[in-house]
Amino acid sequence: MGGSSGGSSIYSAVQLSVLTRLFSATVFREMAKKGRSGLFRRLLEQTDLIESADPHATVGDAFDSAFEILKVAGHRDEYIYRAAISHKVLMGTHSLRTASMLNEFRAGSCKADLVILNGTATVYEIKSERDSLARLANQVENYKRVFAKVNVIASKGHIENVLATVPNDVGVMCLSKRYQITTVRDAVDCPARICPVTVFESLRMAEGAAILRAMGVTVPQVSNTQRHAAMRDLFAALDPVALHAEMVRTLKRTRDLAPLGDLVDRLPESLQAAALSVSVRRADHPRLVDATSTPLHATMAWS
Repeated sequence: MGGSSGGSSIYSAVQLSVLTRLFSATVFREMAKKGRSGLFRRLLEQTDLIESADPHATVGDAFDSAFEILKVAGHRDEYIYRAAISHKVLMGTHSLRTASMLNEFRAGSCKADLVILNGTATVYEIKSERDSLARLANQVENYKRVFAKVNVIASKGHIENVLATVPNDVGVMCLSKRYQITTVRDAVDCPARICPVTVFESLRMAEGAAILRAMGVTVPQVSNTQRHAAMRDLFAALDPVALHAEMVRTLKRTRDLAPLGDLVDRLPESLQAAALSVSVRRADHPRLVDATSTPLHATMAWS
């Protein structure tokens, strides 16, 4: 399938926006739930992917072709960066059995794009070509209250301004033109600076209780209305370093991605990041895999 070799000039902003929407959670969930997606078909009709496809191309091939176009520097959106981190860090350096990943995880007044848990908790703030750096300083300050390591991953054009915006203990990474991740500056691993109360506010109640028990703190038997405040007070007294280690252990268990390994292996590479970030029911996995192997011409009947 053609299209990936050209420069930025070939694709208009509207076309790129349509290609980006192919990777939306809506399309992914529709395919999982129904084995087809009317939105996928409508978006596909607004691209030239069918015309440039070979006669035996599948839905998966169309996703891969769209991904190749979006991967070109200048076209990239957040999904391309998520995919790079998923493939090159989560599944490249680590594996789904030893590491876990959190998406859109609350940290103070912000939501962290992506967090990888292995021996420590590392947050990745994505600044794609399409993003502004206006909120970056505030985001980084919020992340430091929850995670031991903070990284900003950006396009080459942003790197200089990122370095000027964030403190020296924040890591800076670049997604190169050739879709490689290079480290401009290493992040400092500093669990001592986290704020236990902010950590508590980020967790599900059951996770908070599990962490307290693991740290030898009795969870108070109070009514649900009082429970939040009581647990918050207990968290406030915890040692940040010990809490961070227990948070990583607990979240690796409660947000485990290992059960998704089989699904990830059976999907086209371009959709693997979606599988790790969009939750669909286990029972729907086979339907999703079947949808991606549907011949492309057959999708014209999808409604």
